[in-house]
Amino acid sequence: MLLDEIARTSAAVGETRARLEKIDRLAACLGKLRPDEVAVAVAYLSGELPQGSIGVGWASLRDLPSPSDSPSLELLEVDAALGRVGAATGRGSQSARRLEIENLFARATEPERRFLTALLMGELRQGALEGVMVAAVARASSLPASSVRRGLMLTGNLGEVAAAALTKGKAGLELFRLKLLRPVKPMLAQTADDLEGAMSRVRPAAVEWKLDGARIQVHRQGKEVRAFTRNLADITERVPEVISTVRELSLETIILDGEAIALRGDGRPHRFQVTMGRFGTKLERERVRRSVPLSPFFFDCLHLDGQDLIDQPAAERSGALAARLPAEMLVPRLVTDDLEEADRFLEAALERGHEGVMVKSLDAPYEAGRRGASWLKVKPAHTLDLVVLAAEWGHGRRKGWLSNLHLGALDPKSGGFVMLGKTFKGMTDQMLSWQTEHLLELETSQDAYTVYVRPELVVEVAFDGVQTSSRYPGGLALRFARVKGYRPDKGPEDADTIETVRSIHSRSEGV
Repeated sequence: MLLDEIARTSAAVGETRARLEKIDRLAACLGKLRPDEVAVAVAYLSGELPQGSIGVGWASLRDLPSPSDSPSLELLEVDAALGRVGAATGRGSQSARRLEIENLFARATEPERRFLTALLMGELRQGALEGVMVAAVARASSLPASSVRRGLMLTGNLGEVAAAALTKGKAGLELFRLKLLRPVKPMLAQTADDLEGAMSRVRPAAVEWKLDGARIQVHRQGKEVRAFTRNLADITERVPEVISTVRELSLETIILDGEAIALRGDGRPHRFQVTMGRFGTKLERERVRRSVPLSPFFFDCLHLDGQDLIDQPAAERSGALAARLPAEMLVPRLVTDDLEEADRFLEAALERGHEGVMVKSLDAPYEAGRRGASWLKVKPAHTLDLVVLAAEWGHGRRKGWLSNLHLGALDPKSGGFVMLGKTFKGMTDQMLSWQTEHLLELETSQDAYTVYVRPELVVEVAFDGVQTSSRYPGGLALRFARVKGYRPDKGPEDADTIETVRSIHSRSEGV
């Protein structure tokens, strides 16, 4: 297949907001591919390179030759060229990389160049999210989406799964099995407004502390132990204390799901950024490893001593976990149908400095890669009234709307506003339409991506915490901010102050 067809499909998908139309267009493209093209096409249409980052920045795309008038680039030809770019090292590699890029772009038409540029810069936002692509693969292969999703769960590689589905059908997907030392996508949780709402949906339930750490998946086969992030990256060398702890367990094989977290001497968690600092560069890791050790806590077991547990009920998986791991390695857990008892458990988690609790069904299998209703997270959220300082134009289904809001807190000393971050979450189509109209009326200037406005609109924002940030002038940023709604009853002078934000940050630090 020519790259031109991939580029045109991507553009068409980006121009429609309708999910079913996106799926239809993607499925039609996938149905035309040769077997050896499927994995690359799925990656490209998902906005990813099969090789991962290949080190091409904006500087590499300056002063390129003129585009071609007619398409001639084959998909696999492009993939091979980008593979050579990523693999080039040593003396003369910069020249070789530059030559590859120039030759590639010289043969690309203008639409193909736009597609390649967005792909290389990680800015291909046409709305072909994983769920849409899974549905498209299912449509193109005439297989249930659940079967494709399960294959993805077990491999973490949609291109590989798509190739199996499109070339071998149901039999191809049935070949995928849970495999030791190969990570699976983690099961995710939906959000509940409060504990009462969660337990009205799942009862009786296992209620677990929700730790503010880094999600990890740990595999052991004999004495070999490997650790992975929620994004399936191998972090074995970065968490030696976790590896040694799991290696000392009295068992042969196991797959564990849990959290790694940095704790203070009193057992309370360090702020999230301290934990994440353990996953930095090698020099940083060596410097902080001794002063900031990580403690592993596990809450699920997918395999134990030759037996896959992934399809077993949660109660059985938890029983296996508790039988083989010491209590100090387990996330605190309560099984109950009593709301008051669960509420006391939640308060205990909050008093110890943790985020909240997870409410989990006792009967559910491990739905890897899905944000299912069997796991519900309850995190008492903060809210602030902030002022909109600017907004960025949306992409995909939000194209044509101002979407990503720049949020500011009032600085009473200067009368100005201190930016705390951005968010595009929590907005309905009606809200997007309304805010686009009103923000354009407040416009003071704009560039290619952003409209800057007079600071007059107040919006109520929920967030999970405040973290230190060198990115913004106030030195602070909101974590997981999402819009609850606009506050037309409030003027900018009624917005929450930067001092309030600093106070929230200080309390989270235990100051």
